[in-house]
Amino acid sequence: MKRNKLISIIIPVFNEVENVDPLLARLDPVSDSLAARYDFEYVFIDDGSDDGSFELLAKRATQNRRIRVLSFSRNFGFQRAIITGLLECRGDAAIQIDADLQDPPELFTEFLEQWEAGNDVVYGVRRGRKEGKIENLSRRTFYRVINALSEDHLPPDAGDFRLVSRRVIDALEEVDDYHPYLRGAIASFGFDQVGVTYDRSARERGESKLRWRKMFSLAIDGILYHSVLPLRFAIWIGALTAALMLGGIAWYVLGSLNSDLPPGLATTVVLIMAGIVLNALFMGILGAYIGRIYQQVKRRPFTIIAERVGDDAPTESAAQPNDEIGEPTHPRRDSGSEPPDGGIEPPD
Repeated sequence: MKRNKLISIIIPVFNEVENVDPLLARLDPVSDSLAARYDFEYVFIDDGSDDGSFELLAKRATQNRRIRVLSFSRNFGFQRAIITGLLECRGDAAIQIDADLQDPPELFTEFLEQWEAGNDVVYGVRRGRKEGKIENLSRRTFYRVINALSEDHLPPDAGDFRLVSRRVIDALEEVDDYHPYLRGAIASFGFDQVGVTYDRSARERGESKLRWRKMFSLAIDGILYHSVLPLRFAIWIGALTAALMLGGIAWYVLGSLNSDLPPGLATTVVLIMAGIVLNALFMGILGAYIGRIYQQVKRRPFTIIAERVGDDAPTESAAQPNDEIGEPTHPRRDSGSEPPDGGIEPPD
């Protein structure tokens, strides 16, 4: 008999104990309705939760054969949780969805139809979202700015709610980046992709883990991942400033003939201030890139899986366990320095 295709549902979790059961209550009916053609596994990635999320998931795994739980030794961040889930999953395709139910599992049917039609990436496009105006505006602005800077096309208003084929997952295995930006990496592969529009719901339980500082950090990761334009920007600013300084010198030379100021004072002050500003700007830009290089070459573990539940048969990509600190996942990818701060919800 021809086997059903296996679909992996990747679910990053960070302190979402209130959402585990409601999420499963939505996932199971969808999976059951598609059981004639597909089998499902739910791959929960517990990113260092301390509210009992892992304990509840481990209990549910004993009651639901579809559930697998991978628990990190500590919080490694949202992007890394998703990537680890993708690399550890066994499916012919994988769908990533957040645990907070702002994205509807009922859209899986349409995602799978688009995948069967030949698309390797099917992403959700937010037609509307129930959030504050400032937050919505900042996210829309971010999508368009990063798309303008990037050499790859990034679909606007699309977050991490997506389906990817096994071909995309295999390509992701070859990416070695300590500061991953998953949307950009997938876009750069060039596989056929299509968007599915939907209205995003408001969070009903728990608190968002997103903070403005983390949103800004991920935005910087996205910009630096896609473009060297900031370095070129520094060159342009330097050239513009040099031209302005030349004009300023000419102006002060002419003006000093009829001025009561001590000779050269104004010119000296302007040049000093311009030099300070330019040095600070250029050092900041260069520091951002050099810092990423430094973290990349240190080659620390990308993530560490401390515990597995419902995972009797390890996947081919799993690393050998380490009895002392847990299991470093994908040593080839283990590079970099200190991981991002805790909190895993992205600015999507």
